[in-house]
Amino acid sequence: MTIAITGATGHLGRLVVEQLLARGVDPSTIVAGGRNEEVLARLAAQGVRTARMDYADASTLDAAFAGVEKVLLISGNEPGKRSVQHKAVIDAARRVDASLVYTSAPRATTTALVLAPEHKATEGLLEGSGLTYTVLRNNWYTENYDGTIRQAASTGSLLTGAGDGRVASAPRRDFAEAAAVVLLSDDYAGEILELGGDEPWTFDELAATVAEVSGTPVTVEKLSGDEYVAALTAAGLDEGAAGFTAALDANIADGALADSDGTLARIIGRPTTPLREYVAGLLGR
Repeated sequence: MTIAITGATGHLGRLVVEQLLARGVDPSTIVAGGRNEEVLARLAAQGVRTARMDYADASTLDAAFAGVEKVLLISGNEPGKRSVQHKAVIDAARRVDASLVYTSAPRATTTALVLAPEHKATEGLLEGSGLTYTVLRNNWYTENYDGTIRQAASTGSLLTGAGDGRVASAPRRDFAEAAAVVLLSDDYAGEILELGGDEPWTFDELAATVAEVSGTPVTVEKLSGDEYVAALTAAGLDEGAAGFTAALDANIADGALADSDGTLARIIGRPTTPLREYVAGLLGR
């Protein structure tokens, strides 16, 4: 079986390739695609087939998908362009009759999460595609808070607009492992899988964890939406990015990222990586 990984030069894609190789997959049956030539060269040095893939250039997708039986569509990272880009990948997969696995967002079709609409649209495209597909609705990557964790450890302060909302995060490696398991099995065909960390945490709990690991007391300042936007712009973010970040935190406060039913742990066959373990690794403790 030949598997194509889109976005293989990104953080998640590289880890999926790594997980496939760790499971004994013949590297010549993996087609790793992306636009970062340096990363593609490193993957090629491991025996992996590589290809330039550009969601905006269908010809690169057709060339890369020739002979491919499964495609992992890792969602694009350009808001406002994702639906069109994802359609290009889905159409290319249809032309070779490949099955497809897609990384979506939590509760994509029903949530108020600010970034969900494009994922909802993509899931709609899959539903009407005629392809065999699986949807991985990945919750937040713990890595999204690397800067927050480091800043809290160095300054003793953590700002949030998420109130008492919980985040069912896990590191990318856990999600990559799940993607590899799904790609190597037919058991998940047709399923929509809600994936999240085993122990959803609040920002008070994140602060307490950083304090415990670093030895530095950390206080949490819970801000209103307007206050958070003001703090973010004062820190150097432009108005658009600050507003988007504040909207995400408001979604978290409303419970958009709080759900976890243990599906991720069941797929990977172990508990998801605990927050404390991740923070300790990040801070080198």
